[in-house]
Amino acid sequence: MTDAAPAPRANPRLLGHAAAETALVEALRARRLHHAWLIAGPAGIGKATLAFRFARWLLAGAPAQQGRAGEAASLALDPAHPVFRRVAAGSHADLLTIERGFDDKRRRQRREILVDDVRALGGFLRLTPAEGGWRVVVVDGAEGLNRNAANALLKLLEEPPPRALLLLVCSAPGRLLPTLRSRCRILRLAPLALPVMEGLLEQLLPETAPAERARLAALAEGAPGRALALAEEDGLRLAGLVAETLAALPALTPDRAHAIADRVLTGEEDAFEVFADLLRDTLARALREAGRGGAAPAWLGARPLEAWAELWHAVGRLRDDTGRFYLDKREATLMTLSRAADIAAPR
Repeated sequence: MTDAAPAPRANPRLLGHAAAETALVEALRARRLHHAWLIAGPAGIGKATLAFRFARWLLAGAPAQQGRAGEAASLALDPAHPVFRRVAAGSHADLLTIERGFDDKRRRQRREILVDDVRALGGFLRLTPAEGGWRVVVVDGAEGLNRNAANALLKLLEEPPPRALLLLVCSAPGRLLPTLRSRCRILRLAPLALPVMEGLLEQLLPETAPAERARLAALAEGAPGRALALAEEDGLRLAGLVAETLAALPALTPDRAHAIADRVLTGEEDAFEVFADLLRDTLARALREAGRGGAAPAWLGARPLEAWAELWHAVGRLRDDTGRFYLDKREATLMTLSRAADIAAPR
């Protein structure tokens, strides 16, 4: 059973990112708070939690600003504080959140942020702050901005109004327009240390066996949100199927591939997506280790590293296309397994 963490806008805790908090506080203290920040890092690492944490601290009048420069900074705000409560409820007049909208036809969140999602930003920034302080915009999942939405945001960044702050939360900065990135100050969040991860998961997954929590921490690579998502999405079982798939290479027969596909798709609706992500994560770890001269798994040594890198890209494209074009997930799973078998086959 998962004692799930609150949504980022309502989460009072942020562990392992004290340096990032200090960077934001020191920028404000020195009167050099850039008008746009790109908060970057792996998915689930705490980027949105930090963005909303800074937003409500700023909207509350920066209560920690009285400290001396060089002291450890904290953006903590009591959950009983009225600003905390309004930000958590999405009702603060000086905070605007831009994210992927809901597709009523498909009954699911869209995969892109559209220009219509960004249009409210212009009017919001032209308003006088309702409470006489700052106006803050959080763009959550900025890597999802399509070209029109990104261009619309870029125009607003070129001439920002005073006392307006934009926080772009992004897991893949390379997907953003270079001109958009260049107008932001980049704040990168590093993965949490393993002891911090294990302590956090002990609190959030109290009924999960310690060995399973340790496995989730390893799979998540320092991203607590990722660990919780894997716990909810049958991630440990699917990680086992990834290991089984790779261990079977290069002799992954069609019959065995069909059997693995059946087991992948038993359970959660997004099982294929989780399986594909875990496969790519495993490939990336093996490639990094091999690149450093470390021990490589048997399946990796069968072919050049460039071939496995191409598989990493191919699985990502297939995963994205399956969601974008609503392709058959069983067929997508079989195509993934077939591509892996082809890559591993002796030449």
